[in-house]
Amino acid sequence: MIKENYFNTICIVLLLSVPFLGLILDEPYYITLATKVVILAIAGAGLNLVLGYGGFVSFGHAAFFGIGGYVSGILASHALNYYPIIEWPFVIEGTTQMLIILPLAMLVSGGFALIIGMLCLRTSGVYFIMITLAFAQMVYYFAISWPAYGGEDGLSVYLRNNFPGLNTMNGISFFSICFVLLIIVLFINARIVNSNFGLALQSAKQNPERVAAVGIEPIKVQLIAFVISGAITGLAGALYTDLNRFVSPSVLSWHTSGEIMVFVILGGTARLFGPLVGAALFIILEQFLGGVTENWQFWLGFILIIVVLFAKGGIIGMIAKERHNG
Repeated sequence: MIKENYFNTICIVLLLSVPFLGLILDEPYYITLATKVVILAIAGAGLNLVLGYGGFVSFGHAAFFGIGGYVSGILASHALNYYPIIEWPFVIEGTTQMLIILPLAMLVSGGFALIIGMLCLRTSGVYFIMITLAFAQMVYYFAISWPAYGGEDGLSVYLRNNFPGLNTMNGISFFSICFVLLIIVLFINARIVNSNFGLALQSAKQNPERVAAVGIEPIKVQLIAFVISGAITGLAGALYTDLNRFVSPSVLSWHTSGEIMVFVILGGTARLFGPLVGAALFIILEQFLGGVTENWQFWLGFILIIVVLFAKGGIIGMIAKERHNG
């Protein structure tokens, strides 16, 4: 076994080596896969904040992921005149600038998380799971019945949004943007978890009555974490739309919520780099086992069962020596 910090460093080095290996071998598909891992890891990092550290099993994070994706797609489509500008309830002019789109995607996703969290966090256990799932499905069916932006067929934007000084259509450049954002998200998560707020969040997970006894309202702490989690997941959704240059209602389905949860569980709940390890393992299984057998999901499920039963700390828990404080 090795120390968790060393393991995290190894993960970063391996992740960085994949796109450059693709560049050397002239295999741009490797760069795309590495970028996809980074984006999905950001989504997992968002969920990990409430699932791993907050103790809430949310099946509604697909809503935040999809909302962020649609914010990016709608703004870009308006700027490129692919779709008419909606004048009600307000005019959406559109833009292709990432520095505007990404914060706006986080703001809108975080706003929805605030509304959903205010209702859902009054419950717990299976009731919380079902209500978050219900909200996500509501957004999913709304997107299907929204013909202004493709409805069930989805929305294509054809070009990636712009970032000052970089050609985002270049695979390495877009990977670099996503990678830097992942590092920022992980840094923010680390600061949150190790702050007084993070300690209160983890304490509320273990014993909310004791937290309330010292004058801290657990539901307020959990709501703030839920909003931050939704905003981070919305950021990932916006980047995912840019990666594929397409967004559809499928990103809002409960399958997406389940996949994000799988990333966290595989890598290790309440582990800072757990979502990254889980997303990487998921993509590896999907790509390589998918080429061997059509039933690769069976082997993914088998591995997930093994992890849940015998390695509750996930892949990182199996390898790393240090224990987390979550």
